[in-house]
Amino acid sequence: MDLFASSSEPQHAPLAFRMRPRRLQDYVGQQALVGPHKPLRQMAETGVIRSMILWGPPGVGKTTLAEILANESGAHLEHLSAVMAGVKEIRAVVERARAISSPTVLFLDEIHRLNKSQQDALLPHVESGLLTLIGATTENPSFEVNSALLSRARVYVLKSLSEDELLEVMRQALDDSVHGLGSRDIVVADQVLETLAHASAGDARRALGLLETACDFTREENGREYLPLEALEDVLGHQSSAFDKLGDAYYDLLSAIHKSVRSSRPDAALLYMARFMQGGGDPLDVIRRLTAIASEDVGNADPRALPLVISAWDAYLRLGDYEGQRALAHAAIHLAVAPKSNRIDRAWKEATAFVKQQPQLEVPTYLRNAPTRLMKSLGHGEGYRYAHNEPHAYPAGSRHDCWPETLPRTTFYQPSDMGQEKRFAEIMAWRAQRDDEADQENPK
Repeated sequence: MDLFASSSEPQHAPLAFRMRPRRLQDYVGQQALVGPHKPLRQMAETGVIRSMILWGPPGVGKTTLAEILANESGAHLEHLSAVMAGVKEIRAVVERARAISSPTVLFLDEIHRLNKSQQDALLPHVESGLLTLIGATTENPSFEVNSALLSRARVYVLKSLSEDELLEVMRQALDDSVHGLGSRDIVVADQVLETLAHASAGDARRALGLLETACDFTREENGREYLPLEALEDVLGHQSSAFDKLGDAYYDLLSAIHKSVRSSRPDAALLYMARFMQGGGDPLDVIRRLTAIASEDVGNADPRALPLVISAWDAYLRLGDYEGQRALAHAAIHLAVAPKSNRIDRAWKEATAFVKQQPQLEVPTYLRNAPTRLMKSLGHGEGYRYAHNEPHAYPAGSRHDCWPETLPRTTFYQPSDMGQEKRFAEIMAWRAQRDDEADQENPK
């Protein structure tokens, strides 16, 4: 059965649908997978298709690639969308597969939307080989597909198309008189196509959709149709850069913001913040991340960082989104330029790990409160030295270091030599010297 016969195309099908490649040699992009001697090329040439998951952004050819592979292998193709399909539909596919002699390839679009019971219903038939699964997803399958099903399918990562590849796709559509726009013989300048390619952001379906819409604005000159550059202003309008707020891109951008600030790259931090917010991301998620950075990555190297971020948070809530975004940029730039120290983060992790190993930890009696006579008689608070009554407001000596006597003395916080923390190190070293002097004067 020819899955791509032109007779099967609706008369007014979108250009992107009509221009789907019928053969692997016409497929544009993903050369790491379909180029000479590459895995999907070899599957097509041998006719042996293995279960796989195609992971990539929209419009990079996941569905087209699955259909080409099924067609070139001679397999019967079943096409389900996880948005609409349930266990009932999967069982119906299984029954049809059992009723025919040829191999069955099940293309399951948006496989990440299958729930556990639906994945479990599919698993035994993929394992037995009755069905060869080709799943398509825009989300990380390691998070969305259960491990049993994932272990039976190879994951192939598809990339966004380059602008040169998008130009090739659009030129094919302009030249193709059977499925594309070739019969109209439209004159389109390279600059027009380059503008459309840039606006398509790696999505071939979007590029063809924009091209088809743009061709509604052609002008006739000397008996030929021309697509002028100025017509694109109405076609492109405001180019939305929205993304799925529950998807990987959302958290990848937050991660990029964090790592750019940590790496002291303010321009990169602003770049990813702008992309995040223009894509519809919640600015409060950014300020929460910046607040974490203030302690985790800047810490006492710049003690002003945390209060500054909190002030930016407050300013955003008071000013509203438009003006408030500048306060977030203010905080991000400060954090990126500030000296860095992760010693607070390290100290806290070491302290929590240490306490887990000390279930019998008790507070020394001299540090305990003594609000009653009984507690006083038990020695609570006895021997405690009030710091403000001591020279330099510091009760020197290891016997007064507030550490439980039954536990080995451990140092969690070790200041770096960055920014203000260098001064902290000097203060702590001076106090350690006072402890040594006090211990020599009053040995245990």
